[in-house]
Amino acid sequence: MTLAETFEPVTLRRAFAAFPTGVAALAALVDGSPQGMAVSSFTSVSLEPALVLVCVARSSTTWPALSGSPRLGISVLSERQQRACQQLSAKGGDRFAGLEWRSAPSGAVFLEGAGAWFECSAEQQTTAGDHNIVVLRVHDLDRDHDTYPLVFHGSRLCRLDLDPAPQVTNR
Repeated sequence: MTLAETFEPVTLRRAFAAFPTGVAALAALVDGSPQGMAVSSFTSVSLEPALVLVCVARSSTTWPALSGSPRLGISVLSERQQRACQQLSAKGGDRFAGLEWRSAPSGAVFLEGAGAWFECSAEQQTTAGDHNIVVLRVHDLDRDHDTYPLVFHGSRLCRLDLDPAPQVTNR
């Protein structure tokens, strides 16, 4: 295998699509109304202190509104929340229409039916290419043990196959 020195962004996107990721909603109350977006670049960073990160496109029109919020809610979307993911990924309209959500006194917004919830505040932000990397401090969390995650793989939303992988033995 050889790696090309240059390649088209679509080629890179297709290669990234080979790596499955979870999908999360990043949301807060802005002027009393829920504002949010879907993110597939949510990951843990540190246990001590409790930190996570999201990557947000610099072209996002939602992140500037959310970035001023003292607290942000992250909802790890469950396999039953494909419609919510699609709505939160839309370019305009009421992204929360018909969705069940709740807000914390801090203004963080969480989607009902998610697999996990994190109440966070922005710790630091840095620019990396066409995205902002946002490190968030976790202040509170909860989890529903009876849900399975929504997964983004191959440029589409999927469910996990819960059958265990076959054991591989080295001989």
